[in-house]
Amino acid sequence: MFSTDFSSNDLMFLLNGAWVTMQLTFWSIILGSLAGLFFGLLRALLPRASQPLAWVLDVFRSVPLLIQFVLFNSLKSIIGLNISAFSVGCIVLGVYAAAYFTEIVRAGVLAVPFTVRRASRSLGLSFLQDLRWIVLPMATRVAFPGWLNLVLGVMKDTALVMWIGIVELLRASQTIVTRIQEPLLVLCIAGLIYYVMSLVVARLGARLERRWQEND
Repeated sequence: MFSTDFSSNDLMFLLNGAWVTMQLTFWSIILGSLAGLFFGLLRALLPRASQPLAWVLDVFRSVPLLIQFVLFNSLKSIIGLNISAFSVGCIVLGVYAAAYFTEIVRAGVLAVPFTVRRASRSLGLSFLQDLRWIVLPMATRVAFPGWLNLVLGVMKDTALVMWIGIVELLRASQTIVTRIQEPLLVLCIAGLIYYVMSLVVARLGARLERRWQEND
């Protein structure tokens, strides 16, 4: 007969860890999206002038995220920054997301046909009006699937923050495994929670895309 030491308190501990995972994802995506939008526009509209920015972002895309967590957390201690581990996690994940979202935005902007932009300017729209009313709406639809995949990727990458002492979903599951010695059950439950969170995000994104198609 199946028996387990996994209790309702353990489930609540996992759900609390999942809540931390969701908070990390939310704040890092907000930071990454705002910075990535700005950087992406620079890369698309001023490619030569923003080349040094591209080199810097390449570093964050190329260096493994775990190394970035450890280095930034160590740098925080060396220079005496008084910020929490949660803030470190949000900053590192946000910069990491911005590095990828920059290229997503750049690709979306460059996907807008030049003839469309020329037509908008011939109708008397200024550069900023063209950017706001023509380029960004069209680029958003192109970039949205990539942004959605980035959100799901960052949600899974939050598991790495356990190395700087944050108790998120994976760290919570490991704590329970250490206590009750039932890794298969606990990790299956943790995986199911990750799946549910990812499914909700994916379904919301798919629903938004359908609305865009209906309004075309």
